[in-house]
Amino acid sequence: MKSSAGRIILLAGAVIAMLSSCKPEVAYRDLNKNGKKDVYEDKTQPIEARVNDLISQMNVEEKAGMMFIAGTRINDDGSLDNIPGKGMFARMIQANKLIDSMHITNMNVWVTPGTVPLATWYNNVQKAAEKSRLGIPVTIASDPRHYFSNNIFAMAANDFSKWPEQLGFAAIGDEKLMRQFGDIARQEYMAVGIREALHPMADLATEPRWPRVSGTFGEDANLSAKMVKAYILGFQGDKLDTNSVACMTKHFSGGGPQKEGLDPHFEFQKGQVYPGNNFNYHLIPFEAAFEAHTAAIMPYYGIPTDQTSENVAFGFNKDIITKLLREKYKYDGVVCTDWGLITDVNMGVAVWPARAWGVENLSEEDRVKKVIDAGCDQFGGENRPELIIKLVKDGKVSEQRLDESVRRILRMKFMLGLFDNPFVNVEKATQIVGKSEWKKLGEETQRRAITLLKNDAVVLPLTSGKWKIYVQNVDPKVVALYGTVVDKPKDADFAIIRLNTPWVPVETKNPFARGFHHGDLDFKGGKKDSIIQLLKTVPTIVDIYIDRPAVIPEISKYAKGLMANYGASDAALLDVIFGKAKPEGKLPFELPSSMEAVRNQMEDMPQDSKNPLYKFGFGLSY
Repeated sequence: MKSSAGRIILLAGAVIAMLSSCKPEVAYRDLNKNGKKDVYEDKTQPIEARVNDLISQMNVEEKAGMMFIAGTRINDDGSLDNIPGKGMFARMIQANKLIDSMHITNMNVWVTPGTVPLATWYNNVQKAAEKSRLGIPVTIASDPRHYFSNNIFAMAANDFSKWPEQLGFAAIGDEKLMRQFGDIARQEYMAVGIREALHPMADLATEPRWPRVSGTFGEDANLSAKMVKAYILGFQGDKLDTNSVACMTKHFSGGGPQKEGLDPHFEFQKGQVYPGNNFNYHLIPFEAAFEAHTAAIMPYYGIPTDQTSENVAFGFNKDIITKLLREKYKYDGVVCTDWGLITDVNMGVAVWPARAWGVENLSEEDRVKKVIDAGCDQFGGENRPELIIKLVKDGKVSEQRLDESVRRILRMKFMLGLFDNPFVNVEKATQIVGKSEWKKLGEETQRRAITLLKNDAVVLPLTSGKWKIYVQNVDPKVVALYGTVVDKPKDADFAIIRLNTPWVPVETKNPFARGFHHGDLDFKGGKKDSIIQLLKTVPTIVDIYIDRPAVIPEISKYAKGLMANYGASDAALLDVIFGKAKPEGKLPFELPSSMEAVRNQMEDMPQDSKNPLYKFGFGLSY
């Protein structure tokens, strides 16, 4: 790629022609004024030599920009034109401006268009990066995009194949399938230019009220460990190379044990607690991630209360990042903070404070310094390189310290092959993303993950016949393939209803916080009464989406059949109910018998609620 002003760019016309015709891209070959390539541009050179050569040419501003992963938005047509954004992403800066004005070359995307505009946008971003002084390519990162889910952290699958959430893979427990999914998702990501996965989550769901349970592999450390390792190997392969998507495993050292389940995205959180003295148990899945050579690690927002020499959040915590992660585990990959530790966000109706827990009183500049001193390399969701530049100019942070982090970040870019060929083939992307066989396998996996909890009098699977079926929250068109849909329960032979695990919005002006699934896990009042009344009126098959461990003793008592899913379509559910597919899932966490049992259990301990309704690992089949 382009290395300095005035360089002669060979084959530019051919490359532009290829871009316009969606043919495979070729790497640029740039020569300096002496007719020679710089070491960092020469792919025959060892990666470390290329990294060192590039660092030697970077100024402080470029190094500072390297240390941020900034959110950016995508126009529906894939252009970089300054078209106003929509909703909460309206304020996000266009990628070319991040490159030009801030030297930021690591970005994450949220809402995206379809395959063609996404891949087109990605190529436009890399062309903009090529025009910069050193031509450093951009690494695009993303949260999960393959889950059949309405979870707040799962991006819409759009054209990608659709699978259950991590919990669903844990319910199946098949490491080979887990790695196969990772390999398929890797290919779909690479086709559109996503080269860094902000996943998997290695956190343990030991606190059932935590809103992020659905992103985990459940509460058991050993099950989680084997799934995390297979997941990373699927995305990265046995080693990080040009065919890999780098994994940023999160959230070190385990974000599950939040006091009362209140998530530290927000100021109303009460810290991360260990009443069972079980800190080390939460490290087990991360140890598996290290065995798989995860390319990056993300610490969480919470404060590991009374576990380190100072009660500050993980990203600011030197005992966690340097002593534990760097020194004990000898980890030398990239460490990136979770999103938004430095800057408050004005959301229009409210200010969302930076997640600077334990250091709220520090200035933005001092927060940045503390993160760097803790041992982190990158700032997630921020675009404030000027703060690092000032710290260096004021002598508070050395340029050599920046080099340590920049070296790790550049090493990843080189290993991924971005310097040699950063572009994607737009036409080929349409042939890769959402391949029919991959979509079919994803749909089969949704079915396999469904967990059968109750089968009263072996009512399931239902036989095909002229059934009269009453439904709630199920597409009648899908049900009509199996019987006649009726409008009233009293006219039905049986009912099929789909439920979601209950949650209670937190009272706050922050609209993002109100969307998190906090609070009690049981149905209450009129909602519960109406469900129970239906179950007493007609034999009912109940399916519940358990993004958190639902408390459903009365529903379990009166349902004829009870199933749990972790992201599954109506078609998947009906196929299982009528025996076209078999439920194979086993609960990746226990389902408590009451909210009293939930409140009395310890946040850091697995499988410790009193007399659970269904135990960890339970699941029937037929």
